[in-house]
Amino acid sequence: MLLDSASVSTVLLLTAAAGLLVATMLYPSSLLRWLQRKRYQYEVTFSLYMLTSTEKFILNSLLFLLLSLLIIAASLYLPEHVYIIANRMFYYFSGDDSSLSAAAAAAASTKSALLDGSAHTQMMSGPLAGRGRGVMEP
Repeated sequence: MLLDSASVSTVLLLTAAAGLLVATMLYPSSLLRWLQRKRYQYEVTFSLYMLTSTEKFILNSLLFLLLSLLIIAASLYLPEHVYIIANRMFYYFSGDDSSLSAAAAAAASTKSALLDGSAHTQMMSGPLAGRGRGVMEP
């Protein structure tokens, strides 16, 4: 049985949570001191210790919102962007355009359809034609 990436990430997250729970049960004082030290470093770094509790809540809420939006955007768009960059780097280093052959075939069929007069009149359906490019009437 093959596991998809969501299952693997869920298993890793549950394993990390279980490890944290075991560490808390075995060494409660050292883990608690480490967490208190990290909280203190966070408050000192961002000067939160001089704010009221309401101001801390507002600032922490904004920080959480921005970080969550950044993580969501990175998880949605970064893999595709990395894939595109990797394909471009492969093309630049190897010169092999096999990955670009489908795009070239689509461009050639569009070009031949535009050069053919009957296809051109069928393709024109308003100010936009083809793949969203503005085309002037001849």
